[in-house]
Order: sequence, then structure tokens, then C-alpha cells
Amino acid sequence: MAEETGGTGTGHRSISMTRVEKGLYEVTNARGGTMLLGGGGDSTDFTPVELLLAAIAGCSATDVDFITTKRVQPTSFTVTGAGEKLRDDDGNRMGDLRVEFSVTYPEGADGDRAREMLPKAIAMSHDRLCTVTRTVVLGTPIVSGMAQD
Repeated sequence: MAEETGGTGTGHRSISMTRVEKGLYEVTNARGGTMLLGGGGDSTDFTPVELLLAAIAGCSATDVDFITTKRVQPTSFTVTGAGEKLRDDDGNRMGDLRVEFSVTYPEGADGDRAREMLPKAIAMSHDRLCTVTRTVVLGTPIVSGMAQD
């Protein structure tokens, strides 16, 4: 098995999921972090679709945050991930995916530089940096099957 890596570098990534009860799973990453995932949307736990939206928004937010905070810390920083769940001849999927940033910076030269950089940083994340967005945009195939013992 490939060595697990973390952070922003390249390398193998994986999670494991264990069923807790019908429609509820505990997800564990290679570093031991855990969270619950609720498949039915009947609880406050995140659904898989919400996690997809969070992954897209979170990946872009991290890129933009790291780029713009080289200039100044924001006074507010909110990112929304949204889309429409669709069902058509191709099956269930998400459409009209959007990531929207609402960011303010303090007055002054550093804030001006951060405000000027913000649209560029968002574009860089979308077009090149955000692994999650790039994977969705490029339509990377997913192989599903039984685990090999």
C-alpha cells in the first residue's frame, strides 16, 4: 500500500468508514481524526453531498486564505458552497455548483493589496490549485468494487 501523506503535497490519501447504524457512519482519516456522516439527512450530521460542497468550498477557502493573508489578516472571511441536486437520465448528481466568497479586509495599503489579490486568488484556486475543484471539473473516474483481502 502507498504511504499516506497529508498537507498540500502530492501522495496517497485515504479514509475509512465504519457503519455505526443504518445510514450513519464514522469516517476516520489516516491521522486518526474522526467525524460522523449521516446518509439520510435526518440528523445534524453532514450528508455526503454536504461534505462534497464543504470539500469544494474548503479547498478553495484554504487556497485563497493562504494567498491573501500574506498581505493582511481579513476582518471577516465566509465561503459558501452550494448547488442543486438533480435526478435525470444520467442518474443523481449535483449541478450548478458554486463557491462564493464574502471577505473583508482592514482599511489601508495592506488591505488594498489583499482586496486587489482576492479575485486573482479565487481564479487561481479554481483554475489550478484546488485539488477538489480540479478533480470535479476534470471528471476524474472513480473505481468502485470489493476490497481485496
